[in-house]
Amino acid sequence: MNNRLQHIIYWILLIVTATSCSVSRQFPVNYYKEHEKDIVGIEAVYSHIAQPKLLSLGFTDRDFRHVLIEMKTDSIRYVYEFNFNDPSLYDSLFKYGYDTTATAYLLQYMKKANCTWVNKLDYYVAGQKRLLTFMSIRNKSLRAPFAPEKYFILTFYSQPQYYDENGILLDRRNLRRARKVNNEIFYRINEKVCYTISAKFR
Repeated sequence: MNNRLQHIIYWILLIVTATSCSVSRQFPVNYYKEHEKDIVGIEAVYSHIAQPKLLSLGFTDRDFRHVLIEMKTDSIRYVYEFNFNDPSLYDSLFKYGYDTTATAYLLQYMKKANCTWVNKLDYYVAGQKRLLTFMSIRNKSLRAPFAPEKYFILTFYSQPQYYDENGILLDRRNLRRARKVNNEIFYRINEKVCYTISAKFR
């Protein structure tokens, strides 16, 4: 490979990397503001559905045609995959005592906002267990050539959180230490909502 071709490839990769980083920094807050109504709707409806019994659900394909559901009990986790329009999806939800009408609304909200996954994760404050909502969104703005797919991850807390001067989410018990969720550092959207960009959708 001659030097000129090497330089061309180097500059192309440099531009792609710089553009990708710039888009990633600008994307989260702008996307949240633009889709806030749908995102808040997803979180509210999902929390209603999962409040009596924990439930995780999302889409396994880019066209949002296949739904994956994890229904959790104290001792067993049931995992099912359905086509989006398959009536047995709602039959199964009804069988396990979930609100089927609310779930139908939720899945429509998720498709509209390109939300691929939503679930509950636990965290601890002063030794007390609490739950947060974890939401994953796929968007073409995060796709860079020659790079793995990235997801816009949101976490929703019931109480205002602590952040440093750079907007990094902090552990309440030690304000100098970042609180990680799924081993990722999160950044402020507002007092109760944080984001990160991740290669993992759940």
